[in-house]
Amino acid sequence: FAISDKIKDNAAETIANLKRLGIKKTVMLTGDNRKTAEAVAAGIGIDEVQAELLPENKLSAIRKMQKEGRIVAFVGDGVNDGPALAAADIGIAMGGGTDVAVETSDVVLMRSDLESIPVAVKLAKRTVGVLRQNIVIAVGTVLLLLVGLFAGYIHMASGMFIHEASILVVILNAMRLLHRTKKS
Repeated sequence: FAISDKIKDNAAETIANLKRLGIKKTVMLTGDNRKTAEAVAAGIGIDEVQAELLPENKLSAIRKMQKEGRIVAFVGDGVNDGPALAAADIGIAMGGGTDVAVETSDVVLMRSDLESIPVAVKLAKRTVGVLRQNIVIAVGTVLLLLVGLFAGYIHMASGMFIHEASILVVILNAMRLLHRTKKS
């Protein structure tokens, strides 16, 4: 005779999506019974399970992974997840979580839905990509202006015009994130 929570329908798909997005390893850190946790993990494709953990054990596990050189994202929603959320490189709280989880995390997902996690990862990756593009545009413009200035081709008015135009390009480039986010 056993009792366990029902696995969410989209849990396996969410784990598969995270792996497609480049997440190398998924680890379940839980205070739940080991057999139950292992059954859930096997059913949804989680790579490793650490069960029957107290909050300080979760924290130790996070720190151990970080010492191994891993970038650790921790997703949680309970009071017991607070220390691990705070210690993780990226603490992600589910929107319906406890105040402690929300306050100690870096990111709060507005929907308490597993599908929000891959969407957040995609958005973060796109944001970093756009950030890199904008840095190239800004630095490239400054270098162009400096070369033009020293060569005598750029004067105050044309330099200001080119600089302001590059700022508009950077802003418009960043606004692409708003358009793509609505499609995600």
